[in-house]
Amino acid sequence: MSDNAVLLVNLGSPDSTSVSDVRRYLREFLSDDRVLDSAKPIQQFVLNCFILPTRPKKSAEAYSTIWQDEGSPLIITSKNLQTLLQEKVEPKVELAMRYGNPSIPDAIERLKDQGTKRLFLIPLYPHYAMSSYETVVVKVMEEVAERYPELNVTTLQPFYNDPAYIESLYKSAKQYLDGGYDKLLFSYHGIPVRHLNKADSSKAHCNIVPDCCHTCSPVHSTCYRHQCITTSELFVKRAKIPQDKYMISFQSRLGREPWLQPYTDETLEKLAKDGVKKIAVMTPAFVSDCLETLEEIAEEGKEAFLEAGGEEFVMIPCLNEHPSWVQFLADKTMAWLNE
Repeated sequence: MSDNAVLLVNLGSPDSTSVSDVRRYLREFLSDDRVLDSAKPIQQFVLNCFILPTRPKKSAEAYSTIWQDEGSPLIITSKNLQTLLQEKVEPKVELAMRYGNPSIPDAIERLKDQGTKRLFLIPLYPHYAMSSYETVVVKVMEEVAERYPELNVTTLQPFYNDPAYIESLYKSAKQYLDGGYDKLLFSYHGIPVRHLNKADSSKAHCNIVPDCCHTCSPVHSTCYRHQCITTSELFVKRAKIPQDKYMISFQSRLGREPWLQPYTDETLEKLAKDGVKKIAVMTPAFVSDCLETLEEIAEEGKEAFLEAGGEEFVMIPCLNEHPSWVQFLADKTMAWLNE
């Protein structure tokens, strides 16, 4: 048995579309201090008094429109990715979700039972954000410290600008782009603006320096907006897309405070009203299709675009199980093994 193992970690999903399962999932998700980062009493007050009384039913209905016979699309795709990667690498490949099942604590226990000595942690997020990449790494390291402190962990860093990742995006999207479009929209998961400021350790760059995302700074290593912009710019350079033929927007905002803009829903409507007839949308912040891509964009976004005057909506799937994406992860694993 190998002393080495790989742990893939994705966001997670409810166990079913029942309101009770969705409520349980949302409680865990939104109790994360890196997602709702208010003081704990305020966080729990908002969660229990304003979110959980109504949102689970609405979310359950949304999940029901994308649910497959085998379960959640995100879980199915993640398990398939685990299998495909395992076919390419020798170390045992484990899978966990930050929220829900299969859980991170259970994965750490399996690693311990297997006698794993070295672990390669792969958060399935290309970009750094406290509510995605950071919370996965922190949760895994907390569980390792408690359950298996002798485990040696190496973490894959955000790969938003890795040429091989950009090439994977390009290869997975090419067939859809080849069909033609008036505008390509990169829709990234949104975060509150205050999260950008929190991630700026200098407290002197983000939203302070003019054109801060293009002005070189060490804080770009933890700046979600900079990394989203960089991914888009590298992709359009690789795909030879004219500057006037693409846009960046941000989706999935929660609450009334300012989130990263422009907002995807408003952008889709405006583009249609401005005469864009055929739009292609891709969501590079997600490596697996999920509620935010399949329901929020491919269903709600499409409907909004068509109702506002658009004529054709092309949803470009996430990387999912694309061979170039599997190979990217295999190459990163082999590089780690050879360190």
